[in-house]
Amino acid sequence: MSANSFDARSTLRVGDESYEIFKLDKVEGSARLPYSLKVLLENLLRTEDGANITADHIRALGGWDSQAQPSQEIQFTPARVIMQDFTGVPCVVDLATMREAVKELGGDPAKINPLAPAELVIDHSVIADKFGTNDAFAQNVELEYGRNKERYQFLRWGQTAFDEFKVVPPGTGIVHQVNIEHLARTVMVRGGQAYPDTLVGTDSHTTMVNGLGVLGWGVGGIEAEAAMLGQPVSMLIPRVVGFKLTGELPAGTTATDLVLTITEMLRKHGVVGKFVEFYGEGVAATSLANRATIGNMSPEFGSTAAIFPIDDETLKYLRLTGRDAQQVALVEAYAKEQGLWLDPAAEPDFSEKLELDLSTVVPSIAGPKRPQDRIVLANAKAQFAQDVRNYVSDDEEAGKESFPASDSPAASNGVPSNPVTVTAPDGTSYELDHGAVTVAAITSCTNTSNPYVMVAAALVAKKAVEKGLTRKPWVKTTLAPGSKVVTDYFDKAGLTPYLDKVGFNLVGYGCTTCIGNSGPLPEEVSKAVNEHDLAVTSVLSGNRNFEGRINPDVKMNYLASPPLVVAYAIAGSMKVDITKDALGIDQDGKPVHLADIWPTEAEVNEVVANSIGEDMFNKSYQDVFAGDAQWQALSIPTGNTFEWDSESTYVRKPPYFEGMTMETTPVEDITGGRVLAKLGDSVTTDHISPAGAIKADTPAGRYLTEHGIERRDFNSYGSRRGNHEVMIRGTFANIRLRNQIAPGTEGGFTRDFTQADAPVSFIYDASQNYQAAGTPLVILAGKEYGSGSSRDWAAKGTALLGVKAVIAESYERIHRSNLIGMGVLPLQFPEGATAESLGLTGEETFSFTGVTELNNGTTPRTVKVTTDTGVEFDGVVRIDTPGEADYYRNGGILQYVLRSLIRK
Repeated sequence: MSANSFDARSTLRVGDESYEIFKLDKVEGSARLPYSLKVLLENLLRTEDGANITADHIRALGGWDSQAQPSQEIQFTPARVIMQDFTGVPCVVDLATMREAVKELGGDPAKINPLAPAELVIDHSVIADKFGTNDAFAQNVELEYGRNKERYQFLRWGQTAFDEFKVVPPGTGIVHQVNIEHLARTVMVRGGQAYPDTLVGTDSHTTMVNGLGVLGWGVGGIEAEAAMLGQPVSMLIPRVVGFKLTGELPAGTTATDLVLTITEMLRKHGVVGKFVEFYGEGVAATSLANRATIGNMSPEFGSTAAIFPIDDETLKYLRLTGRDAQQVALVEAYAKEQGLWLDPAAEPDFSEKLELDLSTVVPSIAGPKRPQDRIVLANAKAQFAQDVRNYVSDDEEAGKESFPASDSPAASNGVPSNPVTVTAPDGTSYELDHGAVTVAAITSCTNTSNPYVMVAAALVAKKAVEKGLTRKPWVKTTLAPGSKVVTDYFDKAGLTPYLDKVGFNLVGYGCTTCIGNSGPLPEEVSKAVNEHDLAVTSVLSGNRNFEGRINPDVKMNYLASPPLVVAYAIAGSMKVDITKDALGIDQDGKPVHLADIWPTEAEVNEVVANSIGEDMFNKSYQDVFAGDAQWQALSIPTGNTFEWDSESTYVRKPPYFEGMTMETTPVEDITGGRVLAKLGDSVTTDHISPAGAIKADTPAGRYLTEHGIERRDFNSYGSRRGNHEVMIRGTFANIRLRNQIAPGTEGGFTRDFTQADAPVSFIYDASQNYQAAGTPLVILAGKEYGSGSSRDWAAKGTALLGVKAVIAESYERIHRSNLIGMGVLPLQFPEGATAESLGLTGEETFSFTGVTELNNGTTPRTVKVTTDTGVEFDGVVRIDTPGEADYYRNGGILQYVLRSLIRK
């Protein structure tokens, strides 16, 4: 029950129903707040308990100073938690382990139960092994169940063992698309109360639901577990960036072009740790599908959230997707009653402002390794010619100008070229060179939730087929929609056969390529790429194109709209100027250009209007948690504690609570630390904890081999997140990681200073030697350390390798928080200083003093960092809130929650 200090409790009547609500206008200053902060304010009013959430906290939010730097801590209680299976499996593993730990400490295991609704969508496990055939989907699902049976049995057990925990089975869709199409409430109803739907999710793209007016963001799995167990999320009241939209998108542009433009703008502006909120006349003209596309990319531009207020467009979408009439009426009535309804003319109090005239957006792609590196489509060929030089050998780069003139514009223009003749299984041959598009994937919730770009892609395919065009033979083409609704409207519009003919057959309903599950390239293509070190490319409609993520054979990765993915599959190379050069030759021998097969806006709108209806959503989601016969046939154990299988290589009991007592161990200073890795800028959670393929000659591969697993059954790191033994060995194992203390290497290597001459070794092997010697470990890093997905294993693996401190120039929000959640101290170099400017090589021995101040209940602003080489500086302590300090004192967030629940 709320303390209700502001007399805000009231009743809202909608039709025949009455709901208890907490009125925002009872708090002075609330009317001028941005939408997102109004949602937070309601959260505090409703959960005010006089201890963790007080009247002072509510007043501080009502009196928010938009220009101040964040300093006021508040406790946000999300209404629900959403997970995908890569991050969700370790969450359930941890909950199961906590039940046993509670029992061992004399508590009641049943206390470990979600206190807020938790929903998990299995979407990260399907791999696009098979493609280009009508039975690709069926084959991939069969392979998925074969690989993941142990994980799926474990999740089915969790669905029966934990209250308030639901699982959406495989083959249904992508978590964020399922969220906006079905799971999101917009206004929550629980216990007679109505309040804004809010959430945290174990995937950074949880922000996609911001397009529906739902405030939520990605957190690490460890934070999500705490939220499930009733712990509020500790946060500082953020700065809010107002992003004004005016005008309308011009013909020929897509939502993807828009979002790549916004991503570039906001990355340049700097929005890490801030909320972004869209306002202005252009918002009303922005479809819900486009809003969701923008919201989805929030992690790419670095903000915590990227939200749109509720308006008629929101209601229209809720009706389309099958939400019942009472729910839609409640959303409208509640939003208008609470001042949460969009006023296109209003200009709330924002910390900072940006503006974009939608009419200035032009066709774009992004790459070759970051989503914020936007390239105007007309410049893509020229930009590729520059960028490819970073991916070819020095000898080839030095000799690029001496290539003989030929029919190839690449050679004559001085672009590195290394043509290789490849023979396909059917006996035909073709030439493969740098820039060849070897993966073209319509994938990822970013775009597959948007019917306008999906229909545009299908129409490009139709027009191409009608002119006799198809994909180039070296291109692996895949279609992985975010829900079954997509294939339903393709079928209804008669567009599926055309996608099939271009090679975009259905491969699965899941993340596939965007998460690194692109599957292997055809053997002859892979062999040519690796033997001749070709810099081949992927083009995908995803949100992530980080190094080493998409496919181990592919060095350069580009984000593009679904219709452009189809066009590049037909063109077959990034050396083609897709805006001018012919994509191919039609039946009459005439060149076909992009303009010849690009659909008009009217054509797209007509298909969308005639092919998508409420009945499709009702059909797809009517029994969404039940699963198919294969899911229902999985055998599962019973009981409220899990029966661990000692032979399992997928699900194992982790060591987090071994030796834990009810009393905390005092925090200690760190002495004699050695550097495990010295890293550069923009090291992502993919670099720290890859999700893709496991190579046989790595510690993780050796572990699986030793446990009798055949190479073909290794699966991915992401699928094995329930096994800490695999994940520790996979930490810092990304094939593109460059550790500066092991120069000349690429991958999970370091130098082991426990041995004479400090030989190069695997990071895992060195870590074992350091831990055996009792040596604490340190990571040195540059800017934006830990950007990318909200990957809990990036922090868990770091901690289990024996790392006690990370020193970086700056952090992405989620990873910094997760490090604290695992008992790792995040420090920042002094303003303007770097490892290089301080003369740090990574060969030093480090000591950290002043950490023990945390034992006094305070958090030091800095700690003294010294090395045996005489370097000394004040490391800025990035424990940003009192709540985070409590987690660190307890050795981690899970230990803190466990002790708290037992004491209740």
